[in-house]
Amino acid sequence: MAEKTTILAIDQGTTSTRAMLFDADGRPQASASQELEQIYPRPGWVEHDAEAIWQATLAVGRKVLESVGTEAVAAVGITNQRETTVVWERETARPVGNAIVWQDRRTAEICDGLRADGLETHIAEATGLVPDPYFSATKLAWILSERPELGDRAAAGELCFGTVDSWLIFRLTGGAVHATDATNASRTMLYDIGKGAWDDRLLERLAIPAAMLPEVRDCQGAFGVCEADHFGAELPILGVAGDQQAASFGQACFAPGMIKATYGTGCFALVNTGAQKVTSGNRMLGTIGYQLEGRRTYALEGSIFMAGATIQWLRDALGLFADAAESEAMAAEADPESGVYLVPAFQGLGAPYWDAGARGAILGLSRAASRNEVVRAGLESVAFQTRDLLEAMGRDMTAAGLEPPAALRVDGGMTANRWLMQFLADTVGLPVEVAEIAETTALGAAYHAGLAAGLYGSQDELAQKWRCAARFEPAMPEAERAARYDGWRAAVDRVRSR
Repeated sequence: MAEKTTILAIDQGTTSTRAMLFDADGRPQASASQELEQIYPRPGWVEHDAEAIWQATLAVGRKVLESVGTEAVAAVGITNQRETTVVWERETARPVGNAIVWQDRRTAEICDGLRADGLETHIAEATGLVPDPYFSATKLAWILSERPELGDRAAAGELCFGTVDSWLIFRLTGGAVHATDATNASRTMLYDIGKGAWDDRLLERLAIPAAMLPEVRDCQGAFGVCEADHFGAELPILGVAGDQQAASFGQACFAPGMIKATYGTGCFALVNTGAQKVTSGNRMLGTIGYQLEGRRTYALEGSIFMAGATIQWLRDALGLFADAAESEAMAAEADPESGVYLVPAFQGLGAPYWDAGARGAILGLSRAASRNEVVRAGLESVAFQTRDLLEAMGRDMTAAGLEPPAALRVDGGMTANRWLMQFLADTVGLPVEVAEIAETTALGAAYHAGLAAGLYGSQDELAQKWRCAARFEPAMPEAERAARYDGWRAAVDRVRSR
């Protein structure tokens, strides 16, 4: 029998589905990916074809296993775009409609109703979140209210709800397991992260039958076995975590005060708060960083909806460049004193504003402005939004008696832009450390599964393996840093809806 030396990590993201193999040292050995079509039925609506997600998962998993075969695979780890909402038939595993993506804003009125009912405080204290269309709860409520017959079927146990991890687990196990992990559950706005249980008050208010909810499990442990037909052999699923929590785990942010930011479609910053569940006073999100043997490690999170997606918009919608890599040179050539700001509120504003009605704008244009200045402003918006998050988190951490972070660990595709990384360090006033292994989301899923399988020794050993590929020190004078950020805040105020 071949030695089990490999972990298969499935990373199902917003714009693509990826499978990776990691060896016993946590090093990537092979990778395969497939783009995911974005469906926009109406302005502000974003959907995915859940069946296409499933087929892509099979395709990339099979492709990546061609290099080693299944004999060497010790376990499967899954990480996923969070909050995206899928409803399917328990008996047939057929989705009842498209998945509603985390970016979708169609449920803003439902969220307004929750605030009007005085539930904002309860939501913050129980779930750590804020009433916003971002989260799964109101997406699920909308699906059930739009098609009333589904509510009766859900109550009868005929329908399943899940985030993408649950959907993949159900399909991989042939319907044997309907489960999620604590990190994904903590992003639904239906889960009490202090009690570790679904919240009956919110389920009742949103008319969501408990019978359709998945079982919540630790991030490491048994999530069933992939049927042999899928990948050529039965493979145990031993690790699951939402993408941002997986990235934090892959970045070895195991100690309170350690923080990472992932720059993909959006930007998501997580800071470890240890055993302390911090209720934010600054509209940050309290969440579960990971759960092991029933013990929860908490985190504060800030979410930016548009990071890499802003650069895609500049490329695809405005045609300012042909390849995202060109943006680095364009930003370097731009006039640093142009005063141009781009506020990418295309889907509203995330933390700390939570303004679903805000809309994007380019401000400060003069006749001297060119495409270079607009591109630079798009990149700068990513750094300014990151500072928004870190300042709010810092106030929460100080109030909770936690030490501020000493550095910002970063990952994701945008970290290849060295100009942006330096501007980020200058803007937030912290050293920025780029992870040596860029695919930290998939790595985090592999770490969870590998620890459960016994392939990796301990979190301490994983922490020692972490390596920095590049470090950027703040170099901008404080007065300039403050002036540029003041300009950003003024620009944001111009686009706010409330």
